[in-house]
Amino acid sequence: MSAILDSDVPADVLANARLGDTAAQEAIYRAFERPVRTLARRLVPGAAAAEDIAQDVFVEVLTRLEQFEGRGSFAGWVRSIAVSKCLMHLRSPWRRGLDWVDSLARLEPESVPDGPAASCSSDAVDLERALARLGETARAVVWLHDVEGYTHAEIGALLGGTASFSKSQLARAHARLREMLELDEARTPCMPVSTSC
Repeated sequence: MSAILDSDVPADVLANARLGDTAAQEAIYRAFERPVRTLARRLVPGAAAAEDIAQDVFVEVLTRLEQFEGRGSFAGWVRSIAVSKCLMHLRSPWRRGLDWVDSLARLEPESVPDGPAASCSSDAVDLERALARLGETARAVVWLHDVEGYTHAEIGALLGGTASFSKSQLARAHARLREMLELDEARTPCMPVSTSC
């Protein structure tokens, strides 16, 4: 389950934050900084765009504190704002237009950057790379369902579709992930080749 569900804010901190106490507002920011950034990074391609969205989430959370009525957890409320911001970004016609212009300039599809983490053959890095190669909708459905715990009905509603749409996207994404991970595994030997006889 997501880390954003494991953290909540004490009532006195929330009350003080509503009164404009900057220390209380900072406590809210610190409590949710990592899970909000992780969620944005998983749903939105591009580190800079994800960081902008995470900052937008905190601006909205802190300016709308009065609107949190106490129904459910504060963490769930923050998560719903974060998911909404990410999906609004993904649906933006302006963003799609910029992506189209960028694709004209690129000769090959965007790949996961090489580096020390990318050259590591651990399962986590392999999964990260495979997730990065999924399309935006598929990646969002996998993350929302498998990590954040959203139901297919909730995901379908968020993406403007049905529960069946979410289920089919998830099934295809899982099949594609298995295929990519098996292909990576076939290319990378499990054990180093011994140089001694």
